[in-house]
Amino acid sequence: MRDYKWLHEYCLNRFGSAKALEARLPQPLSAAQLRALGDDRYLSTISLRVFRAGLKHSLVDAKWPAFEQVFFGFDPEKVVLMGAEHLERLMQDARLIRHLGKLKSVPRNAQMILDVAREKGSFGALIADWPESDIVGLWTYLKKHGNQLGGLSAPRFLRMIGKDTFIPTDDMVAALKAQDVIDKAPTSQKDLAAVQAAFNAWHEESGRPLCQLSVMLAHTANH
Repeated sequence: MRDYKWLHEYCLNRFGSAKALEARLPQPLSAAQLRALGDDRYLSTISLRVFRAGLKHSLVDAKWPAFEQVFFGFDPEKVVLMGAEHLERLMQDARLIRHLGKLKSVPRNAQMILDVAREKGSFGALIADWPESDIVGLWTYLKKHGNQLGGLSAPRFLRMIGKDTFIPTDDMVAALKAQDVIDKAPTSQKDLAAVQAAFNAWHEESGRPLCQLSVMLAHTANH
């Protein structure tokens, strides 16, 4: 596994300048900002990620105002009360993406958010306080307690909401293979732990957030 100095120099050479590199890198929200987000925004973003999966993002995003309307602004207390008959009626609404499994995920994820809020005061508290040094643990938590949050959906949701995370995209997996961190896409706990350890090491060397390291590493993949 190469050190951060190599990664930084590689990206500087690729983009030509430090300014050009920095312009491509995401910036995570602070813990205070994550804690300040309402539970309705977390549910909306989780739902947006679920509906984006496998579909053109612009198509889903264009329909999202209608989703905000029919799901009561994604207020978890209201959404959790939506039963099967209500969801069946939504299947007739041409403004929406009529995928019953994904529609059912919304009240199920509302229940997860309410369960967390009862324990921690808000869902944002869970997200804000979870240590980035074990971000794969948060992916596992969301997959276990949420609905349709397996695969890349949990890390992509976290990136969308502003929580610092890396995302094992195809390019990043290729780069990690080249660095001898893993030999296949990380799905086992052992491989996830190896990837986490690598990112923790690069973070300690550089002070950069995981999301920036993730983007930088992905750009080292051979195309």
